[in-house]
Amino acid sequence: MLGVIRRRVVSGASSASILLQPRGGLGRVRNLSHLIFAGSSPCIKKTRNVGVVIQLEPIRQMWSRPFSSETGDFIDAVVPHMGESITDGTLAKFLKNPGDRVEVDEPIAQIETDKVTIDVASPQSGVIQKFVANEGDTVEPGTKIAVISKSVDGVDHVGPSEKTSDRAAAQSSPPVENIDKKKEPKVETTPVTEKPKPHSPPPSKPSAREPQLSPKERERRIPMTRLRKRVATRLKDSQNTFAMLTTFNEVDMTNLMKLRSDYKDAFVEKHGVKLGLMSGFIKAAVSGLQNQPIINAVIDGDDIIYRDYIDISIAVGTPKGLVVPVIRNADKMNFAEIEKEMNTLAKKANNGSISIDEMAGGSFTISNGGVYGSLISTPIINPPQSAILGMHSIVTRPMVVGGDIVPRPMMYIALTYDHRLIDGREAVFFLRRIKDVVEDPRRLLLDI
Repeated sequence: MLGVIRRRVVSGASSASILLQPRGGLGRVRNLSHLIFAGSSPCIKKTRNVGVVIQLEPIRQMWSRPFSSETGDFIDAVVPHMGESITDGTLAKFLKNPGDRVEVDEPIAQIETDKVTIDVASPQSGVIQKFVANEGDTVEPGTKIAVISKSVDGVDHVGPSEKTSDRAAAQSSPPVENIDKKKEPKVETTPVTEKPKPHSPPPSKPSAREPQLSPKERERRIPMTRLRKRVATRLKDSQNTFAMLTTFNEVDMTNLMKLRSDYKDAFVEKHGVKLGLMSGFIKAAVSGLQNQPIINAVIDGDDIIYRDYIDISIAVGTPKGLVVPVIRNADKMNFAEIEKEMNTLAKKANNGSISIDEMAGGSFTISNGGVYGSLISTPIINPPQSAILGMHSIVTRPMVVGGDIVPRPMMYIALTYDHRLIDGREAVFFLRRIKDVVEDPRRLLLDI
């Protein structure tokens, strides 16, 4: 890369010719009267020709396909970026085996973090040659976990046994300290004393004894997943931090269930999604938070942060643990928009594709234990929020209506709140607003 740049210096007919040469090359300098360094002003006294040799650093191409590194016929699959607040994760399991054919962006492994499960995708179509990490390993973004061969001929089907061969090689090669000791004649007895040591503590025996435990000691020890450990830590921190108190009420579900029954077909036909009961409770919670803004606030040190937005977190139980996706700006959404957003988030939560951003934040949480048959419970606050609403199962009970005893579909609702910030008066008024709106949804239209 050789080029000449000619420019005019500020003084009259003075000119400078700058000769550019690649790094390592030595160019000619003609009529060199002075050198112009970066950051200094040129000395201009009279007309002169100045030739300056500039060595250019080689231009490095920094772009590459994300989460991969390529070497000839092989390309490495590495752990992708997992989020700003996540520095590492656990390699939960491999979805493919060495020798399997994979397509570009096809998941080959799953990384379990404190919040979500992330897929490691194949950076290119090819065949998995080998895995260079093991299930259960702690990995960071950029860690290589597999090698993908672009051609079928380069596949090494002995990839899974490479670890055992490496172990055998490591055991056969003695440490450097032992080699130095063997050179000294006085230390000839040390290998004899060290030989029985590896045989005395057998690490594999406990695992072999597990199936043979006596009937009174039948138990299994399984490491907790990162998500379960994170949930356990947050719930215990919540219990230790908040002054939690729970207040209860009961709701007659007759009118809300009738509303859904009367308009469910028209609702599906127009919006393409079913009308459920959860959207009614979310709209009722929005109305309650607007009437009692302190429920939507949070303590931060010696200050109280009042949120002028309403982001409703929905607790969703998945096979891997509890996740809490967030419905943003629920106060600006109608029934159809809420139902669509809930369906989208629930599907992502169940198949493990939900992102961290979709679970971050939230100013108030609703937990529906009724889907599992819970009659009544005391939910735990999801920090950094200040309250959580618990829904429960609908049970037909005899109720007194207009002096008569009639069967009604009833639900117990519970509000757990931080008593440091929220007084009992505000908590009861909020729960009462939930009851009034659910029992008569027309209040939402009239704003009463």
